[in-house]
Amino acid sequence: MSARDVVLGRVRRALADVPREETPEQVPVARSYLDSHAPADAVELLAENLADYRALVHRATAAELPGLIAGLLAAREARSVLVPVGLPESWLAAAGGVRRVPDEASATPHALDAVDSVVTGCAVAIAETGTLVLDAGPDQGRRRITLVPDHHICVVRVPEQVVESVPQGLRRLVPERPLTWISGPSATSDIELDRVEGVHGPRRLEVVLLAG
Repeated sequence: MSARDVVLGRVRRALADVPREETPEQVPVARSYLDSHAPADAVELLAENLADYRALVHRATAAELPGLIAGLLAAREARSVLVPVGLPESWLAAAGGVRRVPDEASATPHALDAVDSVVTGCAVAIAETGTLVLDAGPDQGRRRITLVPDHHICVVRVPEQVVESVPQGLRRLVPERPLTWISGPSATSDIELDRVEGVHGPRRLEVVLLAG
């Protein structure tokens, strides 16, 4: 008997008395952990934890956002930027010299790798973990466009897209959607804890906290 058979056998025995028509939502489960540690200011905690993960955090109003994004692209000398189909046009209104690359299913990994930056929105931002969650919504695009380009600018609407904790974030998300959880730039460490960024995704993550 394989380990797989052992595990599946235990699952089947545990579910033997559960009616087939019963769904998880029908049976309340007592949970002893805190739903949140109730930070005094979830947006400030998010900014602090994002910075701790080496993301660069910026703040802007709606009027300031186009100029800020144009400046961030210019600072990285970006000549091209990936644009999800539902990204507000105004966000890139000041980035006149940057070529717009639409998020298309036919784009190959090689083509995406040739793009300098990507700008997206997000679905939820979790303050206690400094995590951004993307769900492939219209202003976020497909998962691959945020994994291949080396520079990702993510705009978070505050405070409405910010939650305090992971349990609160999960309640806002649709589990059937493709979720991408981002905590800082892509990074890993070797056995001597030497950090290497950009191994599995962008080396540069910039987060704009958009107010108003």
